[in-house]
Amino acid sequence: MEILKKYHLSQCSKIVSSSLPGEKSKRLLDLQKEIEGIVVSYPTKMPIAIDSAKGSIIEDVDGNHFIDFFGGCGVLNVGHGNSFVLEYVKKQQSKLIHALDFPTENKLSLIQKILNHLPSKIRKDFKVSFGGPTGSDAVEAAIKLAKIKTGREGIIAFSGGYHGMTSGALAVTSDTFFRNKLSSLIPNVSFVPYSYCYRCPFNKEPETCNYECADHFDWLLKDKHSGVAQPAAIIIEPLQGEGGNILPKEGYLERIVDIAHKNGVIVIFDEIQSGFFRTGIFLEFMNTKAIPDIITFSKGFGGIGFPISGLIYKKSIEAWESAAHIGTFRANQVSIAAANGAFDFVKKYSLEEHTEYLSSYLFDKLYQLKNESKFIGDIRGRGLMIGIEFVKNKDTKEPFEEFLKTLRSTCFNKGLLFEVGGHFNNVMRFTPPLITTTEIVNAAIEILTISIHECEEIYLEKSRNAESL
Repeated sequence: MEILKKYHLSQCSKIVSSSLPGEKSKRLLDLQKEIEGIVVSYPTKMPIAIDSAKGSIIEDVDGNHFIDFFGGCGVLNVGHGNSFVLEYVKKQQSKLIHALDFPTENKLSLIQKILNHLPSKIRKDFKVSFGGPTGSDAVEAAIKLAKIKTGREGIIAFSGGYHGMTSGALAVTSDTFFRNKLSSLIPNVSFVPYSYCYRCPFNKEPETCNYECADHFDWLLKDKHSGVAQPAAIIIEPLQGEGGNILPKEGYLERIVDIAHKNGVIVIFDEIQSGFFRTGIFLEFMNTKAIPDIITFSKGFGGIGFPISGLIYKKSIEAWESAAHIGTFRANQVSIAAANGAFDFVKKYSLEEHTEYLSSYLFDKLYQLKNESKFIGDIRGRGLMIGIEFVKNKDTKEPFEEFLKTLRSTCFNKGLLFEVGGHFNNVMRFTPPLITTTEIVNAAIEILTISIHECEEIYLEKSRNAESL
């Protein structure tokens, strides 16, 4: 869409420093190491100091331009520094910033927009509640509401799931890296397999799959000797993010929801990363027939990076009382204004249609790359939430983490940023702003294509040298 070009700093990368990181970035990165905590993560993989950003382009302090297919970890759905959204922000900042949970026209307008974007048949059944500023806060609130409603304690989560870093959210996150040194999180959490068809835990192929993963969940709830007491809720991502941008098999979510509801278990859909039009529709579950009881939201709802989170939940499970869940910074008025602006931007520029078009355009180019590459095993996702899994051998599917690590560095040096995830850290994760143009996609694909060829030659040469010894 030609009109979207004005919302970007440029339409391609531009590396002007003699090396990366540049000298100014080096100084700031060194200072960061000296005075900021070691838990800093992203600069260790993408070593730049950012000066400014607009749309899908980041400029570092040395004047280098990077194509941002990382998108602030799926936050910047309408792009960095979107001037349309900023008008809403500036107007609100001059009026009111902090209002706790008092009603404002600003907040009630956003709630109405959220509800009106739900399917017409169910929107009257739901209401909205805001939490603290992060997705983790929304997950904590969802778990709390489910426990209060059911009077039960247990939660069932899914392998590959990521839900946050606070105690409850981390307890239902499957990556043991984050929990290895923590002996006490919320108790009574169990994990079951997710529908990860490329690496089916039941060793099925798509043509032989009969939803064994859903059947396992069904058995867990029905068999009194499964070892799992009847839970309060399940929490599941309709499209997994950190686990490797995994899109479950069609019909899987419907089966999981049906099984849960037959057993009186509340269903929480975590749409923190897949929500706000990321997959071409308001919420990913709307691409299915599955209806959850609670939906968590955050990330993209803040429009251009403002912190916001909350729940969309069925009125029928309203179980807590006034002040049973509070938070000083819930419903920050500036964040809400940004969300209102982002909703209006999506409507004005028909961003759902643009996302669908751009997704198809990008997938076509990635499938072509997959056919040419020796190491791309799988390409999956929906909308602009795409996973590219790298393997040493397409038949054995042995993960190739080392290759992706080299590829990430090579792409970085040419000006392309992306996240890495997956069960084996071998999945390239694309979550670019939804306003990304075809020109920017072409520039990113050119970098990726050249980088893959360079990295493949490196590893093939290593293999040839090993064979000659």
